[in-house]
Amino acid sequence: MNKPFISLCPEITRAHALTLMEWLQDERVTCYLSDSRHVSRSIEQAIERTQLPILTHLFNRGGRFFMAYDRHDEPVGFVRLIKTGRDCEIVLAIGDSNKWGQNLGARTIREGMKLAFLDIRAEKLIAKIHPDNTRSLKTFQRSGFLLESETPTLKSFSMTAGRYLQLLREGAVGDSTGIYITEIDKARLECLIALEQGPAVVELEHELERAIVVKPQQVACNVVTMNSRALLQLDDEEIEVALVYPEDADSSAGKHSVCSDIGAAILGYQEGDAIDWRVSDRTRRIEIRKVLYQPEAAGDYHL
Repeated sequence: MNKPFISLCPEITRAHALTLMEWLQDERVTCYLSDSRHVSRSIEQAIERTQLPILTHLFNRGGRFFMAYDRHDEPVGFVRLIKTGRDCEIVLAIGDSNKWGQNLGARTIREGMKLAFLDIRAEKLIAKIHPDNTRSLKTFQRSGFLLESETPTLKSFSMTAGRYLQLLREGAVGDSTGIYITEIDKARLECLIALEQGPAVVELEHELERAIVVKPQQVACNVVTMNSRALLQLDDEEIEVALVYPEDADSSAGKHSVCSDIGAAILGYQEGDAIDWRVSDRTRRIEIRKVLYQPEAAGDYHL
């Protein structure tokens, strides 16, 4: 059985707005969303005011808004992150009731945490939940959030950046498939991340934080390290790629930067691993068929 998969996309279209309005007319979706009526009216007014196909700027007023997509590239919910000072509040819903019960809520929380801590750089993420919303309460608790305060009408849960990174390194909030990275690669990539920006860089930092770090001579020969060449199955297409640093990238020659979608996706995985990953605005199934060359296995690495 496929694991739940969610990707968060920042671009909001008119079609998304209409989908959101449909979700917000379902009382099962809105019964625990305190500002659902206000949001629904705002969306309707936004659609009436403009004929623009892209409405991202309207949805990002007062926070950052994302549509949640499943592995079939269908919108199933939304996430809103509102940063106030060093703290950030997360509001989310799986709006497609046909997808309830598939553990998509937990995966959406994980993706929201990734953006809150590794992109927005919040120090604390807060979720305010109605006490009767037992499904959300359990999901946030299973995701590692701790109860911070409560009233008869509201429970406030929080996750700190330090706790998130600890849980990520322990494998409690990341993918179950372990990845491996050498000490040398990690040191170089951490310096690179400090200079680069973009969604793929956020994913790369996430992978570095959860990776098992080993000495170059200890990494298995079938693991994709920096400057490796590998044979991939990308959906129904077989391609050969080299994983390189940005200055050496040339996608037309099969040299993919570690800061690209494919590059960030395959780092640290080994032969036989298969993952779902967002590549060029759509979800692809990537399988590591064979590691054709690895510098560590060839003794071709240096400090």
